[in-house]
Amino acid sequence: MSSNTLQIFRQPKSAILLILGFASGLPLALTSGTLQAWMTVEGIDLKTIGFFSLVGQAYVFKFLWSPAMDRYTPPLLGRRRGWLIITQLLLMAGIAAMGFLDPGSQLRWMAALAVLIAFCSASQDIVFDAWKTDVLPPEERGSGAAISVLGYRLAMLVSGGLALWMADKYLGWQATYWLMAALLIPCLIATLLAPEPTDAIVAPKTLEEAVMAPLRDFFGRNNAWLILLLIVMYKLGDAFAMSLTTTFLIRGVGFDAGEVGMVNKTLGLFATIVGALYGGVLMQRLSLFRALLIFGILQGVSNAGYWMLAVTDKNIITMGSAVFFENLCGGMGTAAFVALLMTLCNKSFSATQFALLSALSAVGRVYVGPIAGWFVESHGWPTFYLFSVVAAVPGIVLLLICRHTLEYTQRTESFMPRTEYAGAYRFVLGVLTFGCLLLAAWLVVLIINALGLAALSFDVLLLEAGALLAVGGILFGGILDYAALKRTRLL
Repeated sequence: MSSNTLQIFRQPKSAILLILGFASGLPLALTSGTLQAWMTVEGIDLKTIGFFSLVGQAYVFKFLWSPAMDRYTPPLLGRRRGWLIITQLLLMAGIAAMGFLDPGSQLRWMAALAVLIAFCSASQDIVFDAWKTDVLPPEERGSGAAISVLGYRLAMLVSGGLALWMADKYLGWQATYWLMAALLIPCLIATLLAPEPTDAIVAPKTLEEAVMAPLRDFFGRNNAWLILLLIVMYKLGDAFAMSLTTTFLIRGVGFDAGEVGMVNKTLGLFATIVGALYGGVLMQRLSLFRALLIFGILQGVSNAGYWMLAVTDKNIITMGSAVFFENLCGGMGTAAFVALLMTLCNKSFSATQFALLSALSAVGRVYVGPIAGWFVESHGWPTFYLFSVVAAVPGIVLLLICRHTLEYTQRTESFMPRTEYAGAYRFVLGVLTFGCLLLAAWLVVLIINALGLAALSFDVLLLEAGALLAVGGILFGGILDYAALKRTRLL
């Protein structure tokens, strides 16, 4: 590996990316797995522990307040670093304060702090993603994504497994949370040393502009709808394979939980880190399109390792090889995919667009679970993992269709404007908007019913109609994009 290839990892910016990636990953386990372990040890009932998992919804809906972080600039350190400092200080205070509480007698205060920590953590993610997008030039985005993923994964190890071990053996739970809060001090220093984006980036002048301008900007581009489908579909095969991996290894193949934990969690995490870093190195030599294509194909092919496990006798070496190869390729794909999201963001409102695109990318990962369970029950494990290989194909096809647009954007750092079918595109956008409004109404009805304020019976109708209109709008938009590409001879 040449010295020029490794140059990005020796730059001061790389150290900042690593530390800020660490800051991004540290709070996650402290409000989920580690906190659940603490409450379990203290004898809290399972229903209450399960309720605490709802604090993670902040990461799903962070796009709702991301426009405010694009619109408003704190009085110190600029639009990106200012918000990073604010969120990190609040995180430090919240995590330290949690160390003063006792789950057995102060559960409500602990719940309030968990919500605060999750909200601030999601907000920090918004700004960190925007900062990466603004400060990294196109040729460094793959490496930058890889380094930040490394920091994020290391933080999850520290605040997850290491925190549990230290709380159990040495420090106790409260002192462990104080230590986790203290680990944010180097992150504050890294934020102070980080460069504020120097480009002449014009921030939105009003909050309405911060909400609407990112949408108008994105949907005014050539291939916008096909790119939305690409974001959803690119890691779909990977999502299928990973959705039931632990269940497959234990119930489908017959390994015990200890073996699965040792190989799937430890070796798998190591392979993901290595894959992300190696993918970042390769992306310094490859264009974004070629990296996405090669890594996407590898993601699909790597799922065949689980098919081999399903049709052969149980063997720990075969399992380790399949897990390592699949996670290695998945890590490479993640590095390229994060670089793609950064490339698609307009720097004037990168916080909002990155939050929206990353939320959209999670759709496949969130909703394949029920489909995967039904598929395995109906067709068995070997067919399921063969299908996970096939599920990677639509993402590759969409990538090939979008090649010209992606190469133009990476080369010019601008977006191709749309010139065809203006009226039809406005109609499709209206259909999508109405579908999203129906889905929002469905969520409101669910909340009303859950709180016992009323017994509204049309929630299923809202869900089905909203999902049908939203999916139909995106598919129709994709068809228009394809027709426009054929008409302009870009395909």
